Amino acid sequence: MIVTKLTTKLGIRVPVVQGGMQWVGLPQLVAAVSNAGGLGILTALTQPSPAELRNAIRTTRTLTLKPFGVNITLLPSINPPDYAGYARAAVEEGVRIIETAGNNPGPLIKYFKENGCTVLHKCTTIRHAKSAARMGVDFLSIDGFECAGHPGEEDIGGLVLLAQAAQELDVPYIASGGFADGRGLAAALSLGAEGVNMGTRFMCTVESPIHESIKQKIVDSPATATTHIFRTLNNTARVFANTVSKTVVSLERRPQGAKFEELRDLVSGARGRKVYENGDPDAGIWSAGISMGLIKDIPSCEDLVARIEREAEEVISRMGALVVKGKSRL
Repeated sequence: MIVTKLTTKLGIRVPVVQGGMQWVGLPQLVAAVSNAGGLGILTALTQPSPAELRNAIRTTRTLTLKPFGVNITLLPSINPPDYAGYARAAVEEGVRIIETAGNNPGPLIKYFKENGCTVLHKCTTIRHAKSAARMGVDFLSIDGFECAGHPGEEDIGGLVLLAQAAQELDVPYIASGGFADGRGLAAALSLGAEGVNMGTRFMCTVESPIHESIKQKIVDSPATATTHIFRTLNNTARVFANTVSKTVVSLERRPQGAKFEELRDLVSGARGRKVYENGDPDAGIWSAGISMGLIKDIPSCEDLVARIEREAEEVISRMGALVVKGKSRL
């Protein structure tokens, strides 16, 4: 068994967190991850309203007695969702583990801490991590350039970013971006992390709610099958490289660039949801990380988490055996 600050604080067996993913973080997956010994996380904004989030929390509780959390991601929007309403729904339904992400999380973090919650906040820079630490978060999730979704604008890979976190942060952190197996977990722990956050890997499990064709697409795809959109808009997102994302990139690369209004229909969330529902990888934009290159099967969450735990323990034991005390180096 691997014991870290994360497992101790959250009451989980394996230091593996299932990241909050739009259209993916639903009760069946969340409960399966938690039952397997990790931490499952419901994605609040997948639910159309705070009331529906309450229902999703209650459904999850019928499927697991283990700890699980709720993700609330603050998105740039002209008409923002009812973030406060989602936060109240989670707290009033008794959820005490929250993952936050996005800009200006201070008010939400304050509310959650006032209500006895453990807060994990995702960051892509050490600067932002220090800011979140001052707000009182319990754990930071350090998101490297390898991640699906939004890696920030500084293009720093996890190897360096996590080492910087070890040097500069006082708050414990977990590693996010590019993790899919036990070797990755062992590597993250060696860099000072208390665990890992995985998104793409959990998309490709039996209990994942997405279409089987998309799961198989992930298995069949190399690490190079992603691209970045919105780079020219300073809102970079790593997504699967399909016909839609390639069109977005080509529009952005024009001499005059592209305004969001020109891209809105291409990148709409409704189109992205159809990918997962209908199994057409070209139906819209969908997030995927370069960890696809490490994914070779579609296991149950129970088998996956057990495998990661076993692999990590084996790597850690092997690494420990490299240290020989009391003998000359010559």
